[in-house]
Amino acid sequence: MKIWHRPLGESISKIAYHYLPALRWRNFRLFFGGQLLSMSGTFMTQQLTIPWLVYDLTKSAWLLGVAGFVQFLPTLLLIPLSGILSDRWSRRDLLMLVQILGINVSLALTILTFTNWITFPVLLVLSVLNGLLKGLDMPVRHTIVTETVDDRADWSNAIALNSVMLSSSLVLGPAIGGILIATLGVKYCFLYDTLSYIPAILTILAMRLQVRPMQSLTGIRDTLLKLQEGFEYVCKFQAIKVILIMLALNGLVGMSHVALMPVFAAKVLNGDATTMAHLSTSAPIGSLLACVYLSMRRGIRGLERVIVVAQTAIGMSLISFSLSRQVGLSMLILVFTGCFSILQITSSNMIIQTLVAEDKRGRVMSFYALATVSTIPFGNLLAGTLADKFGATNALIVCGSLSISSALWFSTQLPTIRRWIDR
Repeated sequence: MKIWHRPLGESISKIAYHYLPALRWRNFRLFFGGQLLSMSGTFMTQQLTIPWLVYDLTKSAWLLGVAGFVQFLPTLLLIPLSGILSDRWSRRDLLMLVQILGINVSLALTILTFTNWITFPVLLVLSVLNGLLKGLDMPVRHTIVTETVDDRADWSNAIALNSVMLSSSLVLGPAIGGILIATLGVKYCFLYDTLSYIPAILTILAMRLQVRPMQSLTGIRDTLLKLQEGFEYVCKFQAIKVILIMLALNGLVGMSHVALMPVFAAKVLNGDATTMAHLSTSAPIGSLLACVYLSMRRGIRGLERVIVVAQTAIGMSLISFSLSRQVGLSMLILVFTGCFSILQITSSNMIIQTLVAEDKRGRVMSFYALATVSTIPFGNLLAGTLADKFGATNALIVCGSLSISSALWFSTQLPTIRRWIDR
C-alpha cells in the first residue's frame, strides 16, 4: 500500500506547494492550523453568540448597536500600542499572551452562562475585555504572518491564506454556534470557544521563529514618538494613506449589516437563532471563495482595481439585502457581500504589506487594523440609530448608497496607487 500511496501523496503535496507555496513552511502550517480552530470559537462568540444574547436579553435594536460600539471601542485604544510592541518585541510571545488572556475571558463567560448569572451589564463588561484583547491581537496577527514564511516571494500567498483561515473560521464558528444554540443552548457556544484556545496555544508553543532583537520602551514619551514616526510615514506614503481611508469608510458603512443581523433574522425575516446562524454563515462562505481566488494570484498588480469593484458591489449588496424578504435570497446576497468584503480588505492588506518598510511594519499594520475596525463602532451606532428611527431596511439602503459613493472617490486615486506599485 505504501508503494502506491506514497507517490500519490507526494504528488498532491507538490501540487499544493506549487499553488499554495506558503504551506511549504512548517511555522506557517502550525499557525494556520492552530488559529483556524481558535478563531472559529472567537467568531462564534463575536458574530453570533454575544449579539444574539444581547438581543435576547434586551429586545432592542438600539442597545444592540450600543453593545457593538462598546465591544469595539476598547480595541481602538490598544491597537496603536500593539503596533509599537509588534515592531519592538517578540510577536510570538505577544500572540501567546493574547491566547492566555482570551481563554480566561471565555472561561468567565462559560461559567456565568452555565450558572445563569449572565446579565446585560455583565455582558458589556466582558465585551470590553474582548475588545481590549482584539486590540492587542490584530496588529500582531497581521505582522507575524510574514515571519512564518522564510521566502519573501511567498508573502502574498501567506497573507491570502491567512484570510482563508479567518474566513473559514467565520464559516465554521457561526455554523457550529447555530447548531449549539438550537440544540444545547448559548452556554455551550462559550464552552466551545474556551476549548478552542487549547490547540492555538499548543501550536504557538511548537513554532520556531527566528529570534528578533527586542527593544524596550523607555516611557510614554518614547512610545508617543514611535507612534508619531509611524503616523508620519503613513501620511507621506500616499498609496497606503488612501487605502487606509478607503478601509475606514468601508468600516463605517460597509459592515452595517453585521450589526443589524439579529434584527433582520428575528423581525424582517421572522426567524430565530437558526436563521441568525444561517445568515451569519453565508457571508463567510463568500469570503472563503474570494480568499481562494486571491491565494492563487501572484503579485499585487491590478488589486487596486479589485478594491474599486469590490466596494461598489458591497454597496449594491447591502441595498439588495435590505429589500429581501426571503431567507434563501438573503443568504445568497450575503454570500456576495462576504466575497466582495474580503476582496476589498485582503487586497488592501496585500498591497500595504508588500510596499511597507520592514522596520515600520508593526506600526503601519496597527493603522491598517485601526482603519479596518476603528469606524465599525461608529458604524454600529449609526446603523442601530437609523434602524431605530427609520427601520432596518432604510438604514441599510443609506449605508449601501454611501458605500458606492466611497468607491467612486477611491477610483479617482488609482493613478497615485499604481505609481507606488510600479516603483
